[in-house]
Amino acid sequence: MHAALITGKGEVTLNEFPEPEPAPTGVVVDIELCGICGTDIHAFQSGQPYNAAICGHEWTGVLTAVGDDVSSLAGPTAELSEGDRVVVAVPPACGSCDACRAGQTTKCLAAFMVAVGRDPLAPPHGGFAPKIGVGANRVVKVHPELSVTQAAQVEPATVAFHAVRQTQPRLGDVTVVQGAGPIGLTTLQWVAAAGAGEVIVVEPNDSRRTAAQALGATITTTPDEAAAVIADHSTGLGADVVYECVGRPETIQGAVDLARRGGVVSMIGLADQAASINPSTWLVKEIILQASLAYSHEEFDMAMKMIAAGRVDLDAMHSRTVGLADLGQAFEDLGAGAGDDLKVLVDPNLS
Repeated sequence: MHAALITGKGEVTLNEFPEPEPAPTGVVVDIELCGICGTDIHAFQSGQPYNAAICGHEWTGVLTAVGDDVSSLAGPTAELSEGDRVVVAVPPACGSCDACRAGQTTKCLAAFMVAVGRDPLAPPHGGFAPKIGVGANRVVKVHPELSVTQAAQVEPATVAFHAVRQTQPRLGDVTVVQGAGPIGLTTLQWVAAAGAGEVIVVEPNDSRRTAAQALGATITTTPDEAAAVIADHSTGLGADVVYECVGRPETIQGAVDLARRGGVVSMIGLADQAASINPSTWLVKEIILQASLAYSHEEFDMAMKMIAAGRVDLDAMHSRTVGLADLGQAFEDLGAGAGDDLKVLVDPNLS
């Protein structure tokens, strides 16, 4: 069996692995589709070391093997069986780590280690493969009304869902979403569903601005015109909440510049380099910063129910599907940001 890994700057290789067997508390999933994440693209562009276990971490598939001890586990995990459709998730809070014992179950260290692919059952490759073996507590059953294409986008949709729950707009707030990539386009939909008065999307790419408008943005603008547009829509004050979904060092200070005094910046995009900021602006504006990483186990079910109810449109974001042989070219295209692609999914069984 071959799995694709990012092995250097601009380099993707197909490495051979034995077909996985389930650990006693693990499962094997036949992967149907795996999304390409912004962190995958950043790793491809930078060549910095990238954990193989999360090289492709937005997958969905069908359980084909279940470990002998899975039925003894707690909660819904015990009910997993062969043939179940699942999406990749993180486990519930463990209840025994330092964070959990301190009452901070939403910051469970065990769940965090799973999210970053450092747990004892972390696989030697990610979801750019026909099969993957993971801990049973790392999967959640797919909502029955979701298609395979929708299920393959549940993981990034839940990233945005978690971020908006962390930084909820008040009814009528003027909000800004920086970046109209997959995370930004999903964030704008959750923000609108949460009751924001206006959702202004800042994006340099024409086709992505068009997509944002179609998905419910009040107005879209280029970065060069953003300050004037936001001032016009906020009586000169600036945005109540800015959701930073680009993940570039330069856009972090840019988010603060667009916020009003006393405004909130929600940092969602993951920059892979140090960022230069202007601390006096943060101080004078009394900016509130809320960072959001990953999600909780429970949020997958919440997000899937809202997607199934039509509150968020994931189908409009899927632009194409490629096979493993075309993965490197897809990374290059997405990294260049010049095309019409929004969400590219990978079918590891596509010849």
